[in-house]
Amino acid sequence: MSEAKRLGVGEVLRQWRQRRGHSQLDLALEAGVSQRHLSFVESGRSRASRQMLHLLADALDIPLRDRNLLLVAGGHAPAYPERSWDDPALAGLLTAVRRMLAQHEPYPAIVMDRYWNVVMTNAAASRFFGRFVDLGARPQPRNLLHLMFDPAGMRPFLGDWPRTAAMLLARVHREAVGRAIDDQTGRLVAALRAYPDVPTDGREPPEDDTLPVLPLTFLLEGQRLRYFSLLTTVGSPIDALAQEMRVECLFPADAETEVYHLAHFAGTA
Repeated sequence: MSEAKRLGVGEVLRQWRQRRGHSQLDLALEAGVSQRHLSFVESGRSRASRQMLHLLADALDIPLRDRNLLLVAGGHAPAYPERSWDDPALAGLLTAVRRMLAQHEPYPAIVMDRYWNVVMTNAAASRFFGRFVDLGARPQPRNLLHLMFDPAGMRPFLGDWPRTAAMLLARVHREAVGRAIDDQTGRLVAALRAYPDVPTDGREPPEDDTLPVLPLTFLLEGQRLRYFSLLTTVGSPIDALAQEMRVECLFPADAETEVYHLAHFAGTA
Protein backbone atom coordinates (compact mmCIF):
# COMPACT_ATOMS: atom_id res chain seq x y z
CA MET A 1 0.00 0.00 0.00
CA SER A 2 3.03 2.32 0.23
CA GLU A 3 2.86 3.17 -3.50
CA ALA A 4 -0.74 4.35 -3.22
CA LYS A 5 0.12 6.51 -0.20
CA ARG A 6 3.11 8.00 -2.02
CA LEU A 7 1.11 8.76 -5.18
CA GLY A 8 -1.93 10.14 -3.42
CA VAL A 9 -5.54 9.38 -4.18
CA GLY A 10 -5.73 11.91 -7.03
CA GLU A 11 -2.85 10.34 -8.92
CA VAL A 12 -4.18 6.82 -8.33
CA LEU A 13 -7.57 7.84 -9.71
CA ARG A 14 -6.00 9.59 -12.69
CA GLN A 15 -3.95 6.52 -13.55
CA TRP A 16 -7.00 4.26 -13.50
CA ARG A 17 -9.08 6.78 -15.45
CA GLN A 18 -6.43 7.06 -18.15
CA ARG A 19 -5.97 3.29 -18.20
CA ARG A 20 -9.68 2.92 -18.97
CA GLY A 21 -9.58 5.71 -21.56
CA HIS A 22 -12.05 7.94 -19.66
CA SER A 23 -12.09 11.70 -19.51
CA GLN A 24 -13.05 13.34 -16.22
CA LEU A 25 -16.47 14.02 -17.68
CA ASP A 26 -16.90 10.41 -18.79
CA LEU A 27 -16.01 9.12 -15.34
CA ALA A 28 -18.16 11.68 -13.53
CA LEU A 29 -21.21 10.77 -15.62
CA GLU A 30 -20.61 7.02 -15.21
CA ALA A 31 -20.17 7.29 -11.44
CA GLY A 32 -22.92 9.87 -10.92
CA VAL A 33 -20.67 12.41 -9.25
CA SER A 34 -19.82 16.03 -9.95
CA GLN A 35 -17.09 16.59 -12.54
CA ARG A 36 -15.99 19.63 -10.55
CA HIS A 37 -15.65 17.55 -7.39
CA LEU A 38 -13.76 14.83 -9.29
CA SER A 39 -11.41 17.45 -10.70
CA PHE A 40 -10.77 18.80 -7.22
CA VAL A 41 -10.07 15.29 -5.89
CA GLU A 42 -7.58 14.55 -8.67
CA SER A 43 -5.83 17.87 -8.09
CA GLY A 44 -5.71 17.39 -4.33
CA ARG A 45 -7.97 20.35 -3.58
CA SER A 46 -10.76 18.18 -2.13
CA ARG A 47 -10.90 15.00 -0.08
CA ALA A 48 -13.05 12.21 -1.51
CA SER A 49 -15.50 10.49 0.78
CA ARG A 50 -15.45 6.73 1.16
CA GLN A 51 -18.75 6.51 -0.73
CA MET A 52 -17.41 8.57 -3.62
CA LEU A 53 -14.32 6.37 -3.95
CA HIS A 54 -16.54 3.28 -4.06
CA LEU A 55 -18.63 4.87 -6.82
CA LEU A 56 -15.53 5.75 -8.82
CA ALA A 57 -14.00 2.30 -8.30
CA ASP A 58 -17.21 0.67 -9.57
CA ALA A 59 -17.24 2.91 -12.64
CA LEU A 60 -13.58 2.13 -13.37
CA ASP A 61 -13.98 -1.62 -12.63
CA ILE A 62 -10.98 -1.52 -10.29
CA PRO A 63 -9.97 -4.92 -8.85
CA LEU A 64 -10.65 -5.43 -5.15
CA ARG A 65 -7.02 -5.40 -4.02
CA ASP A 66 -6.45 -2.14 -5.90
CA ARG A 67 -9.67 -0.70 -4.45
CA ASN A 68 -8.12 -1.18 -1.04
CA LEU A 69 -5.07 0.75 -2.23
CA LEU A 70 -7.32 3.53 -3.50
CA LEU A 71 -9.20 3.74 -0.21
CA VAL A 72 -6.01 3.82 1.83
CA ALA A 73 -4.57 6.53 -0.43
CA GLY A 74 -7.72 8.53 0.26
CA GLY A 75 -7.31 8.18 4.02
CA HIS A 76 -9.88 5.42 4.53
CA ALA A 77 -9.67 1.86 5.82
CA PRO A 78 -9.55 -1.04 3.33
CA ALA A 79 -12.95 -2.49 2.48
CA TYR A 80 -12.12 -5.96 1.16
CA PRO A 81 -10.38 -8.86 2.91
CA GLU A 82 -7.01 -9.92 1.51
CA ARG A 83 -6.85 -13.41 2.93
CA SER A 84 -4.17 -16.06 2.52
CA TRP A 85 -4.79 -19.46 0.96
CA ASP A 86 -4.84 -21.17 4.37
CA ASP A 87 -7.40 -18.78 5.88
CA PRO A 88 -10.31 -20.77 7.39
CA ALA A 89 -12.76 -18.33 5.80
CA LEU A 90 -11.80 -19.71 2.37
CA ALA A 91 -12.19 -23.36 3.38
CA GLY A 92 -15.61 -23.78 1.75
CA LEU A 93 -14.49 -22.21 -1.51
CA LEU A 94 -11.32 -24.28 -1.68
CA THR A 95 -13.26 -27.46 -0.93
CA ALA A 96 -15.48 -26.71 -3.92
CA VAL A 97 -12.43 -26.04 -6.08
CA ARG A 98 -10.82 -29.34 -5.06
CA ARG A 99 -14.02 -31.12 -6.09
CA MET A 100 -13.80 -29.40 -9.48
CA LEU A 101 -10.22 -30.61 -9.86
CA ALA A 102 -11.14 -34.16 -8.93
CA GLN A 103 -14.16 -34.20 -11.26
CA HIS A 104 -11.96 -33.12 -14.18
CA GLU A 105 -9.88 -36.31 -14.02
CA PRO A 106 -8.38 -37.78 -16.16
CA TYR A 107 -7.62 -34.40 -17.73
CA PRO A 108 -5.31 -31.76 -16.23
CA ALA A 109 -6.72 -28.96 -14.08
CA ILE A 110 -4.71 -26.25 -12.34
CA VAL A 111 -5.51 -23.50 -9.83
CA MET A 112 -3.42 -20.32 -10.18
CA ASP A 113 -3.15 -16.94 -8.53
CA ARG A 114 -3.19 -13.65 -10.45
CA TYR A 115 0.46 -14.07 -11.43
CA TRP A 116 0.07 -17.57 -12.89
CA ASN A 117 1.68 -19.23 -9.86
CA VAL A 118 0.32 -22.74 -9.37
CA VAL A 119 -1.58 -23.09 -6.09
CA MET A 120 -2.97 -26.60 -6.52
CA THR A 121 -3.55 -29.20 -9.24
CA ASN A 122 -5.35 -32.46 -9.74
CA ALA A 123 -3.39 -35.69 -10.09
CA ALA A 124 -3.87 -35.65 -13.87
CA ALA A 125 -1.94 -32.38 -14.19
CA SER A 126 1.04 -33.86 -12.34
CA ARG A 127 0.92 -36.99 -14.51
CA PHE A 128 0.65 -34.99 -17.71
CA PHE A 129 3.37 -32.38 -17.17
CA GLY A 130 5.52 -34.93 -15.37
CA ARG A 131 5.83 -36.87 -18.63
CA PHE A 132 7.66 -33.90 -20.16
CA VAL A 133 9.68 -32.35 -17.30
CA ASP A 134 10.86 -33.06 -13.77
CA LEU A 135 8.35 -30.97 -11.84
CA GLY A 136 10.24 -31.51 -8.61
CA ALA A 137 13.21 -29.63 -10.04
CA ARG A 138 11.16 -26.52 -10.87
CA PRO A 139 11.55 -23.50 -8.55
CA GLN A 140 8.78 -22.76 -6.07
CA PRO A 141 6.23 -21.40 -6.47
CA ARG A 142 5.82 -23.10 -9.82
CA ASN A 143 4.74 -20.60 -12.41
CA LEU A 144 2.79 -21.98 -15.37
CA LEU A 145 4.03 -19.37 -17.83
CA HIS A 146 7.67 -19.81 -16.88
CA LEU A 147 7.13 -23.56 -17.25
CA MET A 148 5.83 -23.03 -20.79
CA PHE A 149 8.47 -20.51 -21.95
CA ASP A 150 11.55 -22.02 -20.29
CA PRO A 151 13.78 -24.05 -22.69
CA ALA A 152 14.46 -26.29 -19.69
CA GLY A 153 10.71 -26.71 -19.19
CA MET A 154 7.88 -27.31 -21.63
CA ARG A 155 9.22 -25.10 -24.43
CA PRO A 156 10.86 -27.97 -26.44
CA PHE A 157 7.56 -29.88 -26.35
CA LEU A 158 5.30 -27.09 -27.61
CA GLY A 159 4.33 -27.05 -31.27
CA ASP A 160 3.77 -23.93 -33.37
CA TRP A 161 5.97 -21.99 -30.95
CA PRO A 162 5.75 -18.43 -32.37
CA ARG A 163 1.97 -18.69 -32.45
CA THR A 164 1.80 -20.32 -29.03
CA ALA A 165 4.06 -17.72 -27.43
CA ALA A 166 2.04 -14.88 -28.95
CA MET A 167 -1.18 -16.50 -27.74
CA LEU A 168 0.12 -16.88 -24.17
CA LEU A 169 1.42 -13.31 -24.02
CA ALA A 170 -1.90 -12.03 -25.33
CA ARG A 171 -3.66 -14.03 -22.61
CA VAL A 172 -1.58 -12.36 -19.90
CA HIS A 173 -2.98 -8.99 -20.98
CA ARG A 174 -6.50 -10.22 -21.69
CA GLU A 175 -6.91 -12.15 -18.43
CA ALA A 176 -5.11 -9.76 -16.08
CA VAL A 177 -7.29 -9.00 -13.07
CA GLY A 178 -9.24 -5.88 -13.87
CA ARG A 179 -7.68 -5.94 -17.36
CA ALA A 180 -4.75 -4.04 -15.86
CA ILE A 181 -1.06 -4.89 -16.05
CA ASP A 182 0.34 -4.04 -12.62
CA ASP A 183 4.05 -3.83 -11.80
CA GLN A 184 4.44 -7.50 -10.89
CA THR A 185 2.62 -8.65 -14.03
CA GLY A 186 4.81 -6.31 -16.05
CA ARG A 187 7.92 -7.90 -14.55
CA LEU A 188 6.52 -11.34 -15.39
CA VAL A 189 5.95 -10.34 -19.03
CA ALA A 190 9.47 -8.90 -19.24
CA ALA A 191 10.94 -12.14 -17.87
CA LEU A 192 8.98 -14.19 -20.39
CA ARG A 193 10.13 -12.00 -23.27
CA ALA A 194 13.73 -12.51 -22.13
CA TYR A 195 13.58 -16.20 -23.03
CA PRO A 196 14.99 -17.10 -26.46
CA ASP A 197 12.80 -17.09 -29.58
CA VAL A 198 9.93 -15.14 -28.05
CA PRO A 199 8.08 -12.89 -30.53
CA THR A 200 8.39 -9.21 -29.69
CA ASP A 201 5.84 -7.59 -31.98
CA GLY A 202 3.04 -8.00 -29.42
CA ARG A 203 0.44 -8.84 -32.06
CA GLU A 204 -2.59 -10.99 -31.34
CA PRO A 205 -2.15 -14.59 -32.55
CA PRO A 206 -4.07 -15.61 -35.67
CA GLU A 207 -7.43 -17.26 -35.19
CA ASP A 208 -7.59 -21.02 -35.65
CA ASP A 209 -9.31 -22.11 -38.83
CA THR A 210 -11.18 -25.13 -37.49
CA LEU A 211 -11.80 -24.60 -33.76
CA PRO A 212 -13.70 -21.91 -31.83
CA VAL A 213 -10.79 -21.85 -29.36
CA LEU A 214 -7.01 -21.54 -29.63
CA PRO A 215 -5.42 -24.94 -29.01
CA LEU A 216 -2.13 -25.77 -27.33
CA THR A 217 -0.13 -28.38 -29.21
CA PHE A 218 2.23 -30.66 -27.27
CA LEU A 219 4.81 -32.86 -28.99
CA LEU A 220 5.41 -36.26 -27.39
CA GLU A 221 6.79 -39.49 -28.85
CA GLY A 222 6.07 -38.37 -32.41
CA GLN A 223 2.50 -37.38 -31.55
CA ARG A 224 0.96 -33.92 -31.90
CA LEU A 225 -1.44 -33.64 -28.98
CA ARG A 226 -3.91 -30.78 -29.22
CA TYR A 227 -5.71 -29.39 -26.17
CA PHE A 228 -7.71 -26.29 -25.36
CA SER A 229 -8.48 -24.75 -21.98
CA LEU A 230 -11.53 -23.41 -20.17
CA LEU A 231 -11.03 -20.85 -17.43
CA THR A 232 -13.19 -20.59 -14.30
CA THR A 233 -13.23 -17.60 -11.96
CA VAL A 234 -15.26 -16.82 -8.85
CA GLY A 235 -18.45 -14.92 -9.59
CA SER A 236 -19.16 -11.79 -7.50
CA PRO A 237 -16.19 -12.19 -5.15
CA ILE A 238 -15.90 -10.03 -2.02
CA ASP A 239 -12.34 -11.15 -1.20
CA ALA A 240 -9.28 -10.03 -3.15
CA LEU A 241 -7.68 -13.47 -3.30
CA ALA A 242 -10.94 -15.11 -4.40
CA GLN A 243 -11.26 -12.58 -7.22
CA GLU A 244 -7.73 -13.35 -8.41
CA MET A 245 -8.03 -17.15 -8.31
CA ARG A 246 -8.35 -18.97 -11.66
CA VAL A 247 -9.04 -22.62 -12.39
CA GLU A 248 -7.75 -23.75 -15.78
CA CYS A 249 -8.98 -27.06 -17.19
CA LEU A 250 -7.43 -28.71 -20.25
CA PHE A 251 -9.57 -30.70 -22.70
CA PRO A 252 -8.56 -32.72 -25.79
CA ALA A 253 -9.22 -30.66 -28.91
CA ASP A 254 -9.70 -33.66 -31.22
CA ALA A 255 -10.55 -37.35 -31.10
CA GLU A 256 -6.97 -38.52 -31.73
CA THR A 257 -5.69 -36.56 -28.73
CA GLU A 258 -8.48 -37.88 -26.53
CA VAL A 259 -7.67 -41.50 -27.44
CA TYR A 260 -3.94 -40.98 -26.83
CA HIS A 261 -4.56 -39.16 -23.55
CA LEU A 262 -6.82 -41.88 -22.16
CA ALA A 263 -4.32 -44.53 -23.15
CA HIS A 264 -1.19 -42.84 -21.76
CA PHE A 265 -2.20 -40.32 -19.10
CA ALA A 266 -5.37 -41.60 -17.46
CA GLY A 267 -3.69 -43.53 -14.62
CA THR A 268 -5.73 -43.62 -11.45
CA ALA A 269 -7.57 -40.50 -10.33
